[in-house]
Amino acid sequence: MGYPSAHDDAAFATRQVHAGESDDAAFGARITPIYLSAGFRFDDFAEARDRFAGEAEGYVYTRSGNPTNAALERRIAGLEGGRDAVVVASGQAALTVSVLSVVGAGDHVLSAQSIYSGTRSLFSQAFGRLGIEVEFIDDPRDLGEWRRRLRPTTRALYTESIANPTNEVADLAGIAAVAHQAGVPLIVDNTLATPYLVRPIEHGADLVVHSASKFLSGHGAALGGVIIDAGTFDWAARPGAYPHLTRPDDALHGRSYVEAHGDHALTAYVREVTGALFGPVLSPVNAFLIQQGIETLSLRVQRQSSTALEIAAWLERQPEVRRVDYAGLASHPSHDLTARYLPRGAGAVLAFEIEGGEASASVFYDAVDLFSRMSHIGDARSLILHPATTTHAHLDRATRERGRITGGLLRLSIGLEEPDDLIRDLERGFAAVRVAHDVDAIDTDVRVTEGSTR
Repeated sequence: MGYPSAHDDAAFATRQVHAGESDDAAFGARITPIYLSAGFRFDDFAEARDRFAGEAEGYVYTRSGNPTNAALERRIAGLEGGRDAVVVASGQAALTVSVLSVVGAGDHVLSAQSIYSGTRSLFSQAFGRLGIEVEFIDDPRDLGEWRRRLRPTTRALYTESIANPTNEVADLAGIAAVAHQAGVPLIVDNTLATPYLVRPIEHGADLVVHSASKFLSGHGAALGGVIIDAGTFDWAARPGAYPHLTRPDDALHGRSYVEAHGDHALTAYVREVTGALFGPVLSPVNAFLIQQGIETLSLRVQRQSSTALEIAAWLERQPEVRRVDYAGLASHPSHDLTARYLPRGAGAVLAFEIEGGEASASVFYDAVDLFSRMSHIGDARSLILHPATTTHAHLDRATRERGRITGGLLRLSIGLEEPDDLIRDLERGFAAVRVAHDVDAIDTDVRVTEGSTR
């Protein structure tokens, strides 16, 4: 089912508070309650039978649906402009379920090169073991390369709206055009941008995924993921391309998912098969926490993006900085796409490369105090991480080099603190690097002098 609402035409800030809500008939609760129930009672034999057959409204088991989770799904679908949405246990689960709902063994997927390392490992290792080949586009801006890499077995294209951590911005409309000319869907991870900054469906994306643990929640207290279906892709247009959706299914009494569910075929398949059978269920408690975070999404992301731009510009002026990866800067290769797709801001995640490689990055990392040293982004608190020795350490050197993940690269996720306080903390890091450099220079001079007098 879709999620039309009286708030559909309202501004974003209004929809993030009201979209998808429903009245609590029992007690009149204004906030969606947490329904901590594994299963749900049936009034009689017929109702149990009809709910399992999909012929009666209502819930069966929280693994396949829960009122708290459904409220979150309605809200996110409304914000992204999707027809439907399904929440799952994590962002990685959202990626896994979305891709496995589209492709199968022997199929081929084209992906941007500059995607997050955890996603790359999922594609290369886990999916490769299942017989799904994922090929990476060297230059995602080259639409001709996307076209040249297409195969008869290609079943999906994948990109991130803003790449983590190097900030490449995807040409969403261009990649979507390539996908649709080939008769395949475009899947977009919109975690870093959020629907406040860009809604990929408006630019042709067919599926959108999020790690809801990040900016959607904003507080770092809960894991969650979501898959949003635009409901516009014609799964039956290429006979045999998506047989799990177009061929008769015993579970649907001989009908196909397209016949039984129409525009909601993919979402129904996610709910009933990949989501329900693989079982990456989102806890209703986490759904509740994420929904509370979404109510302030625009306020947070607007401030975080503004602060990130200020800090990126300041970092670019520091003599110890070799480069700053932030698409909001005129110097970034994706700045033209930022102006086109992200007029409200370029997000809150950036990276910078410091002179001196890993040694300098280590000193800087240990010297900051206000930035929390942790593997997360999108928090109300500002965070710092060294990708080459943490999130990207498992990648081979050549892959890291292609992705510009150098020893001197540090990733920042900007929170809600005052910009001046964050800059002072970063100054502390640079001061520590200068001291370390001076000590190393003195030690070198002493060794040279001692060697010359022997």
